[in-house]
Amino acid sequence: MEVILSIEPSTLDSLEAILGHQFSDRQILERSLAHASGTEHRLESNERLEFLGDAILGMVVCTYIFSAFPGILEGEMTKIKSMVVSRQVCADVASELELTEYLQLGKGMSTRSNLPSSVGAAAFESIIGAIFLDGGLEPAQEFILTQLRHRIHEAEESGHHENFKSVLQQQVQKTLGVTPIYSVLDEQGPDHAKCFEVGVEIDGRRFESCWGSSKKRAEQDAALNALIELGCAERDEDGVIRIPGDG
Repeated sequence: MEVILSIEPSTLDSLEAILGHQFSDRQILERSLAHASGTEHRLESNERLEFLGDAILGMVVCTYIFSAFPGILEGEMTKIKSMVVSRQVCADVASELELTEYLQLGKGMSTRSNLPSSVGAAAFESIIGAIFLDGGLEPAQEFILTQLRHRIHEAEESGHHENFKSVLQQQVQKTLGVTPIYSVLDEQGPDHAKCFEVGVEIDGRRFESCWGSSKKRAEQDAALNALIELGCAERDEDGVIRIPGDG
């Protein structure tokens, strides 16, 4: 179904400069800006491009994580991916690029300053889909990594440097006056690539154990499990750890 939105060429010039991609077929770019509220039929909106862009976003981020961090396990890669491709991060990128300023909205939508963050997140993904259809994987990948590469590395670093053991010890000593005890329950694999299962016990109570590529990593994850079970930390729907009072 073909739709022509007749967006001013100068407006598209401005957006292409922001995106770092000059479209061969500007109708694809126009379609990526068509919010469902401004179209007669949802097939004319950017929702199908959003679907495509979401898949490409996940693939590009996963491929980058796989290549950039050869020393981390699948579980850690999953955590990084969940943090980086979350709806909130997509919305943040859309805000930084001011993508919602280019969206074609219906009269029933609220003012642009009050748009739900999900609208921006969808715009970011639909733009990815449009770049992919117009230029292929390489420009789509370049656009994604330009926006997200630093966030991927920040997520990887936070996963390795958040000291959940320290947080747990502070919480337990404050409430119970005891110190957590960590035990290696099992280990598997060759000497050069061992994995360790570590459990933590607090005042006689045992918490869910964790496997890690090192004893320190397993201890940190075991401490996190204990914090979550004690209600001192929580993992949100995007996989981000929230600790009350942590800011």
